[in-house]
Amino acid sequence: MSEPVTDLQVTASSEGNVEAVSSNNSIASNKVEGDDMDLKAPEDPIHATGPLSQYFGVLSLCLMIAFGGFIFGWDTGTIGGFVSHEDFLRRFGSRHSDGTYYFSKVRTGLVVGIFNVGCAIGGLTLGRTGDMYGRKPGLMIVVVVYVIGIIISIASIDKWYQYFIGRIISGLGVGGIAVLSPTLIAETAPAHLRGTAVAFYQLLITGGIFLGYCTNYGTHHGYKDSTQWRVPLGLSFAWALFMIGGMLLVPESARFLVQKGRLEEAKVSLSKTNKATVDSPIVVREFDEIFAAVEAERAAGNASWGEIFSRKGAILKRTIMGVMIQSLQQLTGNNYFFYYGSTLFNSVGLDDGYEASIVIGIVNFASTFVALWTVERFGRRNCLLVGAATMAACFVIYASVGVTRLYIDGYDGPTSKGAGNCMIVFTCFYIFCFATTWAPLAYVIVSETYPLRIRGRAMGLSIGANWMWGFLISFFTPFITGAIHFAYGYVFFGCLIFMFFYVFFFVCETKGLTLEEVDEMYLEGVLPWKSTSWVPPSQRGVDYDASAAAHDDRPWYQRFK
Repeated sequence: MSEPVTDLQVTASSEGNVEAVSSNNSIASNKVEGDDMDLKAPEDPIHATGPLSQYFGVLSLCLMIAFGGFIFGWDTGTIGGFVSHEDFLRRFGSRHSDGTYYFSKVRTGLVVGIFNVGCAIGGLTLGRTGDMYGRKPGLMIVVVVYVIGIIISIASIDKWYQYFIGRIISGLGVGGIAVLSPTLIAETAPAHLRGTAVAFYQLLITGGIFLGYCTNYGTHHGYKDSTQWRVPLGLSFAWALFMIGGMLLVPESARFLVQKGRLEEAKVSLSKTNKATVDSPIVVREFDEIFAAVEAERAAGNASWGEIFSRKGAILKRTIMGVMIQSLQQLTGNNYFFYYGSTLFNSVGLDDGYEASIVIGIVNFASTFVALWTVERFGRRNCLLVGAATMAACFVIYASVGVTRLYIDGYDGPTSKGAGNCMIVFTCFYIFCFATTWAPLAYVIVSETYPLRIRGRAMGLSIGANWMWGFLISFFTPFITGAIHFAYGYVFFGCLIFMFFYVFFFVCETKGLTLEEVDEMYLEGVLPWKSTSWVPPSQRGVDYDASAAAHDDRPWYQRFK
């Protein structure tokens, strides 16, 4: 067993917190006040960066892990169209006195939104399989649960509640995927590419949404029987099998293996992800840092659910922040468009809402490629702040046009084509802003914020909050839009304004830091608006003032400068 490096020592604070403290303060700072330049010493193999081709192997592994996002996106892209398919309506809807079929607002909200409830429960329960059996086996288990739910749904004949039950069970599986995929990616990817690698998860979500829209369009126009919805559901099996097959090629998380005492396996895992031998400097150094961090956490005792609400080590602060970020991602209003895209664009005068949904899917998918670059180029905080501001501008224009210009002679009359086109344009602008900022970064933030010992539980709680808000929005949207129509956009506008201020005052910048360094930053109580200039202990120069990042005596309104 390799001995931990001597410049990392495990110490206990007076409050009982266990910290990994570095005694080497001779290396130059990696951040400069007001400038996000990397000045890490070249002899530090963990922070050294090489050409992108050097990381092709590990990024390919992260892309395989991220395929779980495609499964979620596929469901999001297909379910919104199912409620408009004639055969689906005839089998599971209600019947008017004139013989036409329809979905009531309650049934629509339940069929679309109950999936999110299953996801929330799955994230909190099945997400724990990664802590018990490993990240890889855990992902395989939750994919199998997803498949069971699909089987129940696709076998439904004319009982809507059978389809409903299948949705809940498949949601359990996707909820587990949403916790375990970003976790394994964050624990596998190099620190300077972690944001991009976790963003792969969102990229695959958008790819699934887009292909789901396209499949709905094809089956809606090509068939009139149950093929309309059973083919998209049947394809879910193919995605699940691909996910399981890909996981066979992915090494287990080295951090999990160290936590379980499987040290030699951890070194082998690190050698695979770094494309190096087990005794190479980068593998030895990374192993030693992980080993020191795990030993520090182990010295504090076994983790429990109660620990995620502990004030020690700023855990409660991080738990609240993760729950807020995941909740606010839903309150951006994205699923207002994704779940009800085809219905929404029919109301603005388009004859075929499925075509408009495909346009949204294309914009969403293409924009996420931009996010792979922006997340590491501009950092987490800047992207979240800009995203909130630009989405707020799009929503206020969208809602204002819908309320004042769309309807010519009342809500039951004809609509203005020009106003409808304007709303579609700003919907596309909104989707671009969302896909490049809040869509991937909500998962990036929570995947790198928590210490290893509570990461599974804290991420399950955070992402569970996302799913619950997703359910509330998908369930109540038909009722709200029926009552206030496009003024609903002002609700999301207000939420986005709140998000801007919340991010500024509560979300720290974690770009370029290892997971262990992120933990150190929170332990030092760094103020979020000063976190961009924070330097890890192992990288500080002799003149670095660690207390300056934790204090600010200026009034709150001057802190924006």
